[in-house]
Amino acid sequence: MDLKNIFKNKAKMTTENTEKEFNLTDETVQEVTNEVENPVAEISVEEQLTQDLAAEKDKFLRLFAEFENFKRRTAKERIELFKTANQDVLYSLLPVLDDFDRGMVEIHKAKDKNLTKGVQLIHEKLKNTLVSKGLEEVEIKNGDVFNADFAEAITQIPAPTDKLKGKVVDVIEKGYKLGDKIIRFPKVVIGM
Repeated sequence: MDLKNIFKNKAKMTTENTEKEFNLTDETVQEVTNEVENPVAEISVEEQLTQDLAAEKDKFLRLFAEFENFKRRTAKERIELFKTANQDVLYSLLPVLDDFDRGMVEIHKAKDKNLTKGVQLIHEKLKNTLVSKGLEEVEIKNGDVFNADFAEAITQIPAPTDKLKGKVVDVIEKGYKLGDKIIRFPKVVIGM
């Protein structure tokens, strides 16, 4: 027996055994053969185009929404930048304003009323200019309850009265804010 006949007989026996194992009929074998020869019905061109169009619409809508979010975010950042653009300049002028405030206290002690009035006018002009640029003083005074969100405690001293325990006893340095942002916290002494 040659090798070719051996393989034919082996293939024939395998086919017969498979048909017996699965109870295959000629109709079933024909159906399986047809399915192998003709794959599952192909998607029509129109359906494919509809699916592609839907996918592209989805991409477009997502990209559009992402762009709108980007525009909103950059507009918000731009507004914040305009609000705080002067922050560095105003912050560097705060020590000058503090010195001016201390100088005003000493000038009021002077006997010369014209000097006091002239320096007071300059002081008010400087303060008004800074306020027009958005600078505001953080309002805190003696007797206020200490809040760490709006003031910085330098030290604690024994409270002169029981009412001042945990409250501001003295304001050492004024605090300022630019818009809603505090650029320098007031420095205070609190009673314990």
